[in-house]
Amino acid sequence: MLDANIKQQLKTYLQMLRHPIELVASLDNSEKARDMEQLVQEIAECSDRVSVRLDGEYNLRPSFSIAKQGEEGRVRFAGLPMGHEFTSLLLGLLHVGGHPPKVEADAIEQIKGLQAPANGGHFETVISLSCHNCPDVVQAFNTIAALNPAFSHTMIDGGMFQPLVEQRKVMAVPTVFQGQQGNSNESFGSGRMTLEEIVAKLDTGAAEKDAAKLNAKGEFDVLIVGGGPAGAAAAIYAARKGVKTGVVTEKFGGQVLDTLGIENFISVKETEGPKLVAALEQHVKEYEIDVMNLQRAKGLQKLADGKVEVELENGAKLTSKTIILSTGARWREMNVPGEAEYRNKGVAYCPHCDGPLYKGKRVAVIGGGNSGVEAAIDLAGIVKEVTLFEFDTKLKADAVLQKKLYSLPNVKVILNALTTEVNGDGTKVYGLSYKDRATDEVKQVELEGIFVQIGLLPNTDWLKGTLELSKHGEIVVDHKGHTSMEGVFAAGDCTTAPYKQIIIAMGEGANASLAAFDHLIRQ
Repeated sequence: MLDANIKQQLKTYLQMLRHPIELVASLDNSEKARDMEQLVQEIAECSDRVSVRLDGEYNLRPSFSIAKQGEEGRVRFAGLPMGHEFTSLLLGLLHVGGHPPKVEADAIEQIKGLQAPANGGHFETVISLSCHNCPDVVQAFNTIAALNPAFSHTMIDGGMFQPLVEQRKVMAVPTVFQGQQGNSNESFGSGRMTLEEIVAKLDTGAAEKDAAKLNAKGEFDVLIVGGGPAGAAAAIYAARKGVKTGVVTEKFGGQVLDTLGIENFISVKETEGPKLVAALEQHVKEYEIDVMNLQRAKGLQKLADGKVEVELENGAKLTSKTIILSTGARWREMNVPGEAEYRNKGVAYCPHCDGPLYKGKRVAVIGGGNSGVEAAIDLAGIVKEVTLFEFDTKLKADAVLQKKLYSLPNVKVILNALTTEVNGDGTKVYGLSYKDRATDEVKQVELEGIFVQIGLLPNTDWLKGTLELSKHGEIVVDHKGHTSMEGVFAAGDCTTAPYKQIIIAMGEGANASLAAFDHLIRQ
């Protein structure tokens, strides 16, 4: 199960355990149960502070819990936590064993002070082992369970527990359920969630407390709205000039967090979005930058004294001498009947995360650019059949991708097609309607999943009527990042910069930051 190298690493890490822990396995007669028994035994062999019991009675089998000796296990894995989830296993062992999580001290106190919700403090996260978003959610809930005895958490491998996935109609991962242990059927949330987001959702008074703290921040020299590559670069360049710098962001890293493979970031042969974001975050932390997470801006105005004010959705107001807008972009939606209703119930936007849930099923990919064709190629290795729909009369993807696509036996391409409706039975998708643009005939295709890959929309809705925007909703900027409002600059995918690339966004962020500093010294 574990090779010699991993075992040696485990031995090193498990030396950090501060008290003995116990792995309690609930097994059946399946092959996966035998693999799980082997896994927990091999973990125990790596430390004399880890023991194993095989007499667990948890309702999901095979599964195992991690518990401080003498206590009930609150961190559990229903499935083999390998691949992306191996780190979740390792951190679960350490945190239950008393090694402190790498979380700010005030966040730890906030977690310890949480009260279990009235509908139950047990959470279950359905994941797929190929999902790069799932470990963040699993690790967050495991941390809460390890620190606060009012909470418990179970990771469930959707591929291993397919009947449960069907019963709960899980069509996207990660999906989190809440309730009492053994009866956690109430939806809590889906998609990537950080520890901060989860704690804020559990702490009913968090928004008011946040607003009060933010209102007391005082005036910034440079305030960046948005924490993606452009925002991170802008913050670093500003902080290096020695000016008071803040970053307001809904989610640090932005859409890069949902980017699996990155192979065009110069000097780095290949990496993954979450790894790049972690490196960005670490770099930002090297400077005196006030990062304000989980904050969404809703208004921008010029004050009488020439300063600029940003209003947040929680009611807080931040003032700065200059503002840099780097709010990025989001997945473009089809905007057809049924899309919103069946989001995460058959309509998905991340083939890497959700593709494994459609194993053996028929799916559609909407969009014939590079993203759409790459998604169709990836899905073809998992699903029964892929139908790719393109609005134009030809695909827009690179020739090498098209060649690969057309070589696959279970892929069909329909050109000149306008998607008109997502069809479902109230709980899940069963088909798609489209219009043949050559004949105006409306046709239906039976399928179980739809992956939308039709580009991006700038996150600028909140700026309409305040700044000059292009017909596509992008912030109009000049070569230095100036917007139509003095003292306000912009960078990255939310602007009229012609190419939306990570490396370009970083350069534009640095450019806007230098322009903002130039503005400051000339006042």
